[in-house]
Amino acid sequence: MPEPVTPVTFPPAFLWGAATSAYQIEGAVREDGRTPSIWDTFSHTPGRTAGGEHGDIAVDHYHRYRDDVALMADLGLTAYRFSVSWSRVQPTGRGPAVQVGLDFYRRLVDELLAVGIKPALTLYHWDLPQELEDAGGWPERDTAYRFAEYAQIVGEALGDRVEQWITLNEPWCSAFLGYGSGVHAPGRTDAAASLRAAHHLNLAHGLATSALRSAIPARNSIAVSLNSSVVRPASQSPADLAAARKIDDLANGVFHGPMLHGSYPQSLFDATRSITDWSYVLDNDLTLIHQPLDALGLNYYTPTLVEAAASASAGPRADGHGASAHSPWPGADDVAFLQTPGERTEMGWTIDPTGLYDLIMRYTREAPGLPLYVTENGAAYDDKPDPEGRVHDPERIAYLHGHLSAVRRAIADGADVRGYYLWSLMDNFEWAYGYEKRFGAVYVDYATLERTPKSSARWYGEAARTGVLPTAGEA
Repeated sequence: MPEPVTPVTFPPAFLWGAATSAYQIEGAVREDGRTPSIWDTFSHTPGRTAGGEHGDIAVDHYHRYRDDVALMADLGLTAYRFSVSWSRVQPTGRGPAVQVGLDFYRRLVDELLAVGIKPALTLYHWDLPQELEDAGGWPERDTAYRFAEYAQIVGEALGDRVEQWITLNEPWCSAFLGYGSGVHAPGRTDAAASLRAAHHLNLAHGLATSALRSAIPARNSIAVSLNSSVVRPASQSPADLAAARKIDDLANGVFHGPMLHGSYPQSLFDATRSITDWSYVLDNDLTLIHQPLDALGLNYYTPTLVEAAASASAGPRADGHGASAHSPWPGADDVAFLQTPGERTEMGWTIDPTGLYDLIMRYTREAPGLPLYVTENGAAYDDKPDPEGRVHDPERIAYLHGHLSAVRRAIADGADVRGYYLWSLMDNFEWAYGYEKRFGAVYVDYATLERTPKSSARWYGEAARTGVLPTAGEA
């Protein structure tokens, strides 16, 4: 007889969520006072996105949010992570709020609370108001102060009903894909500007955290979501270990150093000395950035494998972040990125749940006592309806089973992981990839905008209702 399978059971208070972002789902880009963000401008620039696609309509969540919340409730979700569109609330990035813009998020939050779903609000998911980019964007120090004012506005409007707050989502992408490689908005390719942007995003996080503390009840939680890389050397040679350290500094230490420890890694300064002198880090900045947090969000998709390059390289890199002649890794032209072995998603990313376990355990050591949430994890597949209109995605179910099992293993090994947010609730605008990559647990027919839960949505809903992972073969 086969050995009985021990069920993978989660703590009763564990949050089972899904995540989205404003520009990817809302649409209604010209309604109720909203003005263009950098992603409106970028996606309408020829050659920037697959097929010239954009988020003007996206999946029309702005008008369909009640149905979307009802769908979440039907699936059994207990939490929902969404982002606020800065230019919907504060169109120029300055001055008073547009109340009709805030009203949309008030209605959304009230709808969530009415069905027992906890809202988790992200203030910034890459959609800087275009007017602030025209003034210099994240490489300019003033943008951090504008962000703190915006955080105060949203905190005062929603702090009475939203308990979980996230300042920034994946600031690495904002800084290095937006200003370094140029594959994300605003599409600039300036290595020095990308490092300035990283520092000012750190400053924005610290200033916003302080602003939120003054605006929301003390019981509420403030966090940041980092897409910290799991960087692995190709070998244990000194050269490969040094390459991994350099990428770890640029992917991780540049953000968690100041945020969690109040300092940048000296090795980061050493590696980028030929690009910038870091003189924009002013005397009190690290104190402003290093604010106490209530939780930390971790976004994970795939590990990163590197080795020392035989010679300085140029051109596109196999780092999983889009093709560009410009590197998002300033000062790291002597590092080569390798494809990790194993099965891959439609993004070309290797499926490796051990990376998620390693990431969680790293931050359990890096920030002892700080509760953790997996704020993004998921996979893109080429999902299609069958003749009956059903969408079966067994690959995504297997992906989720493997990664959630890794989360549970980390909990068993002492990690304080309190929730998991599947990326994404539904198919949507996938940035420079347009609509060709489907991450959703819910299928969206882009012609009709009809929503159809995939097999993975039902599987995940069963896990949310019971706290036990169904077997990977169940749907």
